[in-house]
Amino acid sequence: MSIPVAIGSTFFGCMSNVVFLELLVKEDPGIGNLITFSQFFLIALHGFIFTAKCGTKKPSISVKGYMILVAMFFVTNVLNNYAFDLNIAMPLHMIFRAGSLIANMVMGVIILKKKYTLDKFISVGMITAGITICTIVSGQDVKKTVVHGVVQNTSELEDFFWWCLGIACLTIALFISARMGIYQETLYKQHGKHPQEALFYTHLIPLPWFLCLYSNLKEHTLMAFESEPLPYIGFGIPGTIIDFGHVYFLTTECSSLTVTLVITLRKFASLLFSILYFSNPFTLYHWIGTLLVFIGTIIFTEIPQKVQQMTAPKKATKKAKKTKTN
Repeated sequence: MSIPVAIGSTFFGCMSNVVFLELLVKEDPGIGNLITFSQFFLIALHGFIFTAKCGTKKPSISVKGYMILVAMFFVTNVLNNYAFDLNIAMPLHMIFRAGSLIANMVMGVIILKKKYTLDKFISVGMITAGITICTIVSGQDVKKTVVHGVVQNTSELEDFFWWCLGIACLTIALFISARMGIYQETLYKQHGKHPQEALFYTHLIPLPWFLCLYSNLKEHTLMAFESEPLPYIGFGIPGTIIDFGHVYFLTTECSSLTVTLVITLRKFASLLFSILYFSNPFTLYHWIGTLLVFIGTIIFTEIPQKVQQMTAPKKATKKAKKTKTN
């Protein structure tokens, strides 16, 4: 696949995912686990056919080796899903999850004994400050608790309690995800990289665990099928089911720099769209916090330096060609 197509599909595909995810969450804040189960099932089905060759191909890494990775992956997804059901608005959810670099750095220092340069600490400080500002400001305007799609007549203190619990879920998920990355790195050093196989088994193994969430899945499946049909469809298909189908747009490969840059820009564009289209509350302090997060991310990932490195050889080559011509 060409780079422009890859960038386009990542940028617009992921943005459309965020849009339809927010449509789903606004319709039913507790639908996250149903979305995750469907995602796990479809990816496992695809992997069973094309990666495992219908079970005939043995894994390069033992299933036992995947178990710890799978447990962390499953818990992270469930916690992030429950955050939507705990009064966490989509913009704050996106900003908070953009702070994964903080968790990665903390885990790297504690577990891998890594040492970071001053610019890394400055960038992480900016990200931390940005997330803190957005969290504090959002805490002053917590949305009402919604159960089964119905706004509850709860007090501000109750709403704030559930919001705090949502923030706790996002924080725990952030650090578990960082620990998962370190474990995955260790696993790959021992057995080599097998991304497609890892994708398959990390989505296949947790499927039985969703039985623990059976009542939740059943409840929100029924709610999805009972949702109002979209007016422009005309076939009586529930609107939630239509939105549901758009969430699973799978993107493809690019260089690490391109991926980092595109994902950073995509997150920012998704945030802007969420604020403007869905009229999510966003103050001047939110903008300051958001800019701190994204500027800090760009500094941490060294995008400016890498762009210079990529363009420098080209300039040198052009100069060399001119010299030969003369």
